[in-house]
Amino acid sequence: MFKTGFLIVFVCLLGVSSFAQSRVIEISTNYGDMRFRLYDDTPKHQKAFIELANEGYYDGTLFYRVIENFLIQGGSKSSRNAPPGKRIGYGDPDKTVDDEILKHYFHKKGSLCAPRQPDEVNPFKQSDISQFFIVKGSVHTEGALDTMELAVNVPIRKKIVEKYMTPEVREQLKQLKEEKKVKEFRELAGEIKADIETDYNLNPNTLEFSDAQREAYTTVGGYPELDGKYTIFGECISGFDVIDKIAALKTDSNNRPYNDVKIKVNVIK
Repeated sequence: MFKTGFLIVFVCLLGVSSFAQSRVIEISTNYGDMRFRLYDDTPKHQKAFIELANEGYYDGTLFYRVIENFLIQGGSKSSRNAPPGKRIGYGDPDKTVDDEILKHYFHKKGSLCAPRQPDEVNPFKQSDISQFFIVKGSVHTEGALDTMELAVNVPIRKKIVEKYMTPEVREQLKQLKEEKKVKEFRELAGEIKADIETDYNLNPNTLEFSDAQREAYTTVGGYPELDGKYTIFGECISGFDVIDKIAALKTDSNNRPYNDVKIKVNVIK
């Protein structure tokens, strides 16, 4: 009995200790404050973001790119004191961080993410930590998520099928069927089917939403189309209403709010 009780207390203490190691930052704006927990398993982004925050790097910058049902993006130094109508949002090539894209993090509402340059100029997916974006997204139905999976997976399967079901193989199957060689037909068809399934299951580009993704995207919402493409290094723990307020602001043709949303970042712990 003593050992069991000791084990429970020990596990609980481990959990508290693990959570206590997580860093918390606050992004204050003239529309309210948001707090975010930074993930410990994205240490490069956590360290770089906190260093810049402590330097005051983000203070006075704007949420300069706001798209309702998508995201709010800010932190770029080019947005500080930018006059109305000026095109802003340029990154800082000296503030890049190696990617820490982890499969168990996805773009649910409130995710704190690092933008980056496109793959053609940034094949290693390095992040630009001189700015950041927060996911707003929208709530999806189960059917919508199913459709997203099919849109990705059907073309992949079709290409794999064509790889194995060549004209020569089809002709061979046709001939076996006409000759009523049932055993040979089934053996060959079975081998082809197994090869197709193995190739498909090993393909890294297929899409299958996890239970956690489906739960989040059908309740709080988010933007699943971004999954696997950007590093997510934190999540909102308070101030979701502020995300909504900023995302709903009227913007110009460059998606910049007509009313400036000024940023100040504080490291809470």
